[in-house]
Amino acid sequence: MDNSRTQDTFSQLSQEKILKIMNMVKNKEVSIEEALHLTQKEAYAEKDSQDLLTGSQFNFIIYKYKHYRWQKRILQIDFNTRTIFNIEKGIIKKQFPFSQVKACEDTERRRFSIVFHGRQDYELEAVSLDDKRKITYLLSRVIQSNSCKRPAESSFYRPAECDVIHEGLLDLQQNACTCTEWVKYLVQLREGELALYCTGLGRKNNTADPVTTTINLTGGNVSVSKENGCSTFSIQTKEHNYLFRIPFTVQNNRMEDVSKLQNEWVTLIERNCQLRKGALLPQEGSQGCTFSEADYEDLTVPLNEQKEEVLHFGVTSATASLNKSSSPQTKPAEGESAPASPPLPLPRSKAEVPPAPPALPQLCSLSPLTKRTKAFHWDVVPCDKIQKSVWASCDPCKKRIDVSRLCDQFQLQEIAVFSGNEPSVNQHIMLDRKVAHNFNIFLKSFRIKPSELKEKLYIIHEENGGLTDEQITALRRYMPTPKDAERYQSFKGSSSELHVVDQFMLEMCKIPHLGVRLDLLLTMRELPVSMRDLEPLINQKIHASKQLLSSQKFVAVLEYILAIGNHLNEKAGKEKAKGFRLSSLTKLPLLRGKEKTFTLLHALVEQIFLHEPDLAKFSEELTELEAVPDASMKGLSAEVDVLKKELEDVIQCRRLIKPKTIKVTSQESQFYKDLKDLIQKYEGDLSQLSKRCDEMKKLYSNVLVKFGEPQDLDSQELFGWVSSFISAFRKACAEVMP
Repeated sequence: MDNSRTQDTFSQLSQEKILKIMNMVKNKEVSIEEALHLTQKEAYAEKDSQDLLTGSQFNFIIYKYKHYRWQKRILQIDFNTRTIFNIEKGIIKKQFPFSQVKACEDTERRRFSIVFHGRQDYELEAVSLDDKRKITYLLSRVIQSNSCKRPAESSFYRPAECDVIHEGLLDLQQNACTCTEWVKYLVQLREGELALYCTGLGRKNNTADPVTTTINLTGGNVSVSKENGCSTFSIQTKEHNYLFRIPFTVQNNRMEDVSKLQNEWVTLIERNCQLRKGALLPQEGSQGCTFSEADYEDLTVPLNEQKEEVLHFGVTSATASLNKSSSPQTKPAEGESAPASPPLPLPRSKAEVPPAPPALPQLCSLSPLTKRTKAFHWDVVPCDKIQKSVWASCDPCKKRIDVSRLCDQFQLQEIAVFSGNEPSVNQHIMLDRKVAHNFNIFLKSFRIKPSELKEKLYIIHEENGGLTDEQITALRRYMPTPKDAERYQSFKGSSSELHVVDQFMLEMCKIPHLGVRLDLLLTMRELPVSMRDLEPLINQKIHASKQLLSSQKFVAVLEYILAIGNHLNEKAGKEKAKGFRLSSLTKLPLLRGKEKTFTLLHALVEQIFLHEPDLAKFSEELTELEAVPDASMKGLSAEVDVLKKELEDVIQCRRLIKPKTIKVTSQESQFYKDLKDLIQKYEGDLSQLSKRCDEMKKLYSNVLVKFGEPQDLDSQELFGWVSSFISAFRKACAEVMP
């Protein structure tokens, strides 16, 4: 960390925090380098809290795993409506009240999960560690506001209520590729969470953000226990097991001191977990009883995803289970209980042998010269259905087919895969085993050598030979962590001796600002597409608002509804109304007359045809509202807001990666020139789109005023009511005047 950056960091901290860190150095609890990282962490925390206090609505780009791929979405956390929105291309796909948020679980790298009451968890991935930190910070405020049952404003705008309950330096056990090591963390216990700030990483990568992990204590499934010895204790969650150790310091140099600290940590964490469990139990029960039917209609999508996953892995699972069943069965030893299993029907006789299971289908042994084709995954008719079906008399052998034509169209393409030194199965891999396994699967379809990767990063467009969007997204997902970077930078041998996974990781660690470069490329690809998709949607909302503001016939129809409604209510002993919400339009078909098929909407149509038949064509003035709206102004505004942030990030990225003193190659020079030209073009396009978005919001605000609707009403609801009314009115017209 350079001197200027260190001074800037210290200037952002209070005297109290600076004194606390200096005392840690004085007591030899942390080194000077670790103290600098703690200072950086505190500065980030201060910046987050200040930045996030300036607004009440926050938009983040996230990726949601669905249908076997990560889909780009916008996560909007709105403290005005106390709702979390999932937005895709301006359409609000789902919305969750704050009261349904149960916990936020921190997972590896940029991933995290939001746990809801009565719903499936949301597994998400942020575009950066900085965004992930901000999202988890905001979600922790949401969770705390739920537990304390106070308004969101009081929990959000008063960070003093989220003060640290207890803090200290602890060693956390981590499993490296060859050994187990202890890494020092600053641990802070807050209401509902345990925050871990690593001080032992980043020594060779001082520009990296402080590595932060959050253990959520609000899920009701967290436990803490003492381990063997007086210095260790563990925290068990649904996904992880964390083993902590009290470090020996100048102040804590006796076993009694260490044991006292261990008891203190365990007691406080245990008390916090118990308080959270007690607060969650009644809430979960009440939530389960108060959900409306509409709350659960979106659950069909995750269930379908599960079904697809079962189908996708069905063949593998079936083969594995058959192989398992064909292996010799071992009887349990005497005194041991047999594994629990469902009751089986008793055999009819001791001599009777149960039928053998069906034989496994023999896989065709294809020679190396045989060209393989794509498989047609059809749904097979069960054997017991064949006899009485048309398939019983079918003989496919009688049908002549052009085999060469089929093979030509559906043969599998040969994929040139970089093999390097094909490693043996037992070859050692430096990377984490799980990450290495997934990364290796990706590399098998990656047609680029490690030495060519850097050159590809200087090509903006795929058609010019650059990386595909899928490849960029995958590389971002397998970005080396600061700990990975330390491990690979310490490697001194020949890269040719390494596994192909390690060869790529080693090359990725050598590329400066790799994550920034990948983010920049992906954003430059997505920005024009996003703007092109949003422009017609925004224009449609503008035209719809203008039509509502200018339509005289629609207002006349509303006057007829007001007159009919007041007449009925007056006869019913109720007061007359001066106006009604447009949501009432959907209730007209629900009020039935003496004849069950005659509704208040039919009465409206009769009155209009009787007195002003020309008003029946009012929908001709509202052509933009005939179709049920998909995108909402709230969602479109969030999309434009995110595009502005993305373009600002691109400009910052360009400044960061462009060398100021080193002479660049012709390829690099052309890359920076193309990048500058594209940024200027996108700035102009986005400026025009932003103006149209402002016009859209202003016109819609006038619509809300004209019809007496609240200003926080989303266009998706209002336009939906009018659209439904137009459709129902036309149907009623056809029934009244056939």
